[in-house]
Amino acid sequence: MRASRLVSILLLLQTRKRMTAQELADALEVSVRTVYRDMESLSAAGVPLYGEPGHDGGYRLLGGFRTRLTGLTGDEADSLFLTGVPAAAADLGMGAVVTAVQLKLMASLPAELRDRAGRIAERFHLDAPAWYRDGDRTPHLSAVADAVWNDRVVWMRYLRWAEPHEITRTVEPYGLVLKAGHWYLVAGPGEQLRTYRIARIVDLRVLDEHFDRPDGFDLADYWHDYLKSFDTRRHQDEATLRLSPRIYDQLPHLWDSAMADAARRTATPPDPDGWTRVTIPIESIEQALPELLKLGAEAEILAPAELREHLARTLDALTRIYRRPV
Repeated sequence: MRASRLVSILLLLQTRKRMTAQELADALEVSVRTVYRDMESLSAAGVPLYGEPGHDGGYRLLGGFRTRLTGLTGDEADSLFLTGVPAAAADLGMGAVVTAVQLKLMASLPAELRDRAGRIAERFHLDAPAWYRDGDRTPHLSAVADAVWNDRVVWMRYLRWAEPHEITRTVEPYGLVLKAGHWYLVAGPGEQLRTYRIARIVDLRVLDEHFDRPDGFDLADYWHDYLKSFDTRRHQDEATLRLSPRIYDQLPHLWDSAMADAARRTATPPDPDGWTRVTIPIESIEQALPELLKLGAEAEILAPAELREHLARTLDALTRIYRRPV
């Protein structure tokens, strides 16, 4: 275990150039005291380590020292083909590059590990888009990706939901996110971060101007926070329902996670008929209606009254249509 950790420290310092004891401890999930002991052991073994004090200090390897301890274990070889997303790479215009990298990695492995990595590729496949939906058509994706990679400012015409629908923006593209088959651009400038759906870009030009990425910007952290705030912003109201036991158990398959989780959290003990009362977040009366129609006669809207009346009018209209002879 300790030998593996020492190798990990060397590889981390090779790839990140300089790291503090706290950063190493966080990455390895050990204490700072353990990191200090490991550094002493590496120095005693002849590894040219240098520790710099101060706020901007840390540990680094001297003289371009590089370890050759980069071989893969059996489990690491198993995971080799789970680390890439071939369809996403193809969208970005990098499909051939990814294929070439995989071939080179496979060729560098011993025969036993090559067979193990190959078995993963034969048994697991990632299909990101949702069921019954095609991914977005994204003619500007490769140009956006090039701007992201080279820190180039872009000008674009963009279609949004709010008025005015078509706008022009000059933005600093910080990163790309693939979510459920849809590509999104996260862009600045500065702290004014916005998220744009690539498929809604009407026209785009990559400018000659370069920009400096914000210090400490973390794309994964931003996206996690964005999704949480998005759910909060879109769910401005709530509805109270009575649900039959059968439909209550099916909610995770019928609704998005925010609505289904809220129903689980607010569920009351079943009444004498076995039905459960829940409270769920909704965007609006109009948006909620299709979601509640999915539940058929195994759900009753208790509040708000406007939503209950809206559903009753819809059902009356459907009744009139279906009682007419064909």
